[in-house]
Amino acid sequence: MPRGEITGYIDVAQVVLYAFWIFFAGLVFWLRREDRREGYPLENEAAGRLKSPNPILIPTPKAFRLSSGHTTYAPNTNFDYATGVPSAKVEPWPGAPYERTERSFQAPVGPGSWAPRHDEHDQTWDGQNRIVPLRVATHFVVHEAGPNPIGSVVFGADRQPAGTVVDLWVDRGESFVRYYEVELGAGGRRVLMPVNFCRTGPLDDTVKTKALLARQFADIPGTRDPDSVTLLEEEKIMAYFGAGTLYATPARAEPIL
Repeated sequence: MPRGEITGYIDVAQVVLYAFWIFFAGLVFWLRREDRREGYPLENEAAGRLKSPNPILIPTPKAFRLSSGHTTYAPNTNFDYATGVPSAKVEPWPGAPYERTERSFQAPVGPGSWAPRHDEHDQTWDGQNRIVPLRVATHFVVHEAGPNPIGSVVFGADRQPAGTVVDLWVDRGESFVRYYEVELGAGGRRVLMPVNFCRTGPLDDTVKTKALLARQFADIPGTRDPDSVTLLEEEKIMAYFGAGTLYATPARAEPIL
C-alpha cells in the first residue's frame, strides 16, 4: 500500500455511516438508561413488592446536592417502602386503579396520595422560610383595591360555616398567596386551606370550597410550627383536600350516569 493512500482502499463514507450508527445506538441506550432515574425500580402489581432492578438497564446512582444541604441519590432503592396501604384494585387486570378500603381522608390513595418529601421548611435564597403568614412576612400587604379575605367566613361544600379566615400565608419566593389560615370556631384550632381549593365571593365576605364539608375541616393535618409549614406537611394538607374532591361525600365516587 503506498503511503498516505488509506482512502484509496477504505470506503470512508461507509465507515463514517457505521460510526454514526454505533454512536446513535449508544446515545439511545444512554438516554433510555437516564430516563429510568426517577420512578424505578417498579412495583410488581401481582406480588405487591419492588421488582429486582436490572443492572444493565438501570443506571448507576448519581448524587444530587440540594439547596437544603441534603444529598439525594437517583435511582434510590434504599427508601421506606409503604406497606399496608388501605386500598384494593377495582379490577384484576394490570393497570386497574385502586380504591380505598377505609373511609379515612388520611388514606394515601388516589387523589389523597402524597409523596414522602423532607419534613423541613422550603427556604428562599437568603435562608428564610419560604411560606409564612403575613404576621411574619410583614413587608407583604393585601392590595387595597382587591378583596381581602381576612375576616371572611369559610363555607364548606355543604354550605355550612367551617371557620373564619384569620391570616394569609404567602410564598416569599413567588410573592403569591398559598394558603388561607382558617380558625375553626372562636379561639379554636387553626388549619391551612390551599388557595387553589377555594374561591372568594366577589359580592360578599365569604370564602367557599367544594373540596370538603364543614365538619371535615377539623381533621385537616396541622403544622408543628404555627408560623411555618414543612414540605411534608404541605404534601399531607394538599392530599387531604385532594381526597375530599372524590371522597367528601359517597356520591362523588359514584358514576355520573
